[in-house]
Amino acid sequence: MSKYIELLKQLIATPSFSKEEENAAEVMRDFLTAEKITFKTIDNNTWAFNKFFSKEKPTILLNSHIDTVKPAKGYTRDPFSPDEEDDQLFGLGSNDAGGPLVALLATFVHFYQRTDLPFNLVFVASAEEEISGRRGLEIVLPKIAPVEFAIVGEPTRMDVAIAEKGLLVLDCHAHGKSGHTARYEGENALYKALDDIEILRNFKFEKISDVLGEVKITVTMIEAGTQHNVIPDVCHFVVDVRTNEFYKNKNAAEIIAKAIKSEVKPRSVRLNSSGISEQHPFAVLAKSKDIKLFGSPTTSDQAIMPFLSVKMGPGDSARSHTADEFIYKSEILAGIERYIELLEELKL
Repeated sequence: MSKYIELLKQLIATPSFSKEEENAAEVMRDFLTAEKITFKTIDNNTWAFNKFFSKEKPTILLNSHIDTVKPAKGYTRDPFSPDEEDDQLFGLGSNDAGGPLVALLATFVHFYQRTDLPFNLVFVASAEEEISGRRGLEIVLPKIAPVEFAIVGEPTRMDVAIAEKGLLVLDCHAHGKSGHTARYEGENALYKALDDIEILRNFKFEKISDVLGEVKITVTMIEAGTQHNVIPDVCHFVVDVRTNEFYKNKNAAEIIAKAIKSEVKPRSVRLNSSGISEQHPFAVLAKSKDIKLFGSPTTSDQAIMPFLSVKMGPGDSARSHTADEFIYKSEILAGIERYIELLEELKL
């Protein structure tokens, strides 16, 4: 299994910010070539089917991403240096999602030549996940369809996220009327925005999920005004909304728009909540092995999958996007064994 740790070290040493993943994609393709695995590509995405693919069998997708965020300002190490200290492997993308990526790849290679699988496997190393881009997994899905089920590689400590919240970003504009601050004239758009922000601060969606909890609303940005002595006639603020399975993003945006006076414009409504029930065969199998099932507050490429999926991988989400990011090598190796064990026993 050491070759997968070496692959991860090579990926860490290869900068792969979202939309700039071409070199990391080449690293993945070189590895597949060395393993004599036939693959296909589009942009910075790479995918491969198991050798004995059959149209008569359902297909399981194994997916993780090759892109990273930019390094946090607090780094004390070179983010592109794969430094090892005992069991720890440091570097940007080591935890999110390099560890899950190479663990899923190892799992795919393990099953690649098997003739007795009751399902097909397709491995996809995708791009632009960190920015929910449209040239990542989204353009691969039509080329690998139909897919019955997916395991999305993200750092979950190998617990199984049977659901994840959707992501809805709203641009809100409060409108007023400009005037001179020295006189009692104009309508202050900033004050109007603050009234609406207070409403959103206390707003509660009615339906609460047993797995994902309540819909979470957070105002994250605000801007208004041109100079100190002019009443601002418009105030723009941004709202981050994390939806549960009871509310499609389009519906959630409409509810919020009715609750406040500001103009509300969603940036996108495509990243909806997703997941499976606890009665799904994968969830039942995981539970039988005392693997924790949970609902994830973060969004991944699950949100664009039109089929059932879970999120599961080595590493810890708490380390993602942090300075001096790291993963334990033993986590990766244990993750590979766990993936293989579950797929050996899974019956869809």
